[in-house]
Amino acid sequence: MLIPSIDLMDGKIVQLVQGQRKALEFDDFEEWIVRFASYPLVQLIDLNAALRNGNNRALLDRFTTRLVCQVGGGIRSLQDAADVLARGAKRIILGSVLIKDNAIDLTTAEEFAEHFGSERLTFAVDSKAGQVAIQGWRETTSISPAEMMKSLEPYCSAFLYTHIDGEGLMKGIPLDVVRALRAVTSRQLIVAGGITTQDEVNRLHQMGLDAVVGMAIYSGRMKLEPTQV
Repeated sequence: MLIPSIDLMDGKIVQLVQGQRKALEFDDFEEWIVRFASYPLVQLIDLNAALRNGNNRALLDRFTTRLVCQVGGGIRSLQDAADVLARGAKRIILGSVLIKDNAIDLTTAEEFAEHFGSERLTFAVDSKAGQVAIQGWRETTSISPAEMMKSLEPYCSAFLYTHIDGEGLMKGIPLDVVRALRAVTSRQLIVAGGITTQDEVNRLHQMGLDAVVGMAIYSGRMKLEPTQV
């Protein structure tokens, strides 16, 4: 399955390279809502909230009322999660809140699962040079993606693995890395980071992986059909 990505920053849809340099910016939400309306799932990320410099929460329901979305970025408390779900998100994405003092926080994972149900939780596993990165990708831990997935599997319905090293570069995602992670968990595994072509999406699908695509869509590199999934 192809999952289009919508990243919000300062009230606009943007695309960043490796989470830092802004490469593209759009303020016409309607165009992208219409283009993504037929997809079974869309990923919506509040980058300001992730980076702790404000948020775009007031804009979320413009998307969640018309698209089936999993929403992430800066969800650090049960109240944050409740607010995002109340705005129409199908699932929420949790990342940094699951790591405390360079260790996986099972207590927090269990707490979110008890409050909202594991079926409404996607856990982000963001990898930089093979280690999990948190706090908007600015802090690298000593935790491996496989270790994080194995520990947290009981508490979520899906994992979102982002290969930061290739994010926004449109050079493809390393298939050997994501193939190894597919063997680690029985949960839905969504992967992101450099995915560029429909052929790559198809290969990932054959491996049992769903693909988040952003830069390739917004740049026009990947041409979408209205019903393409």
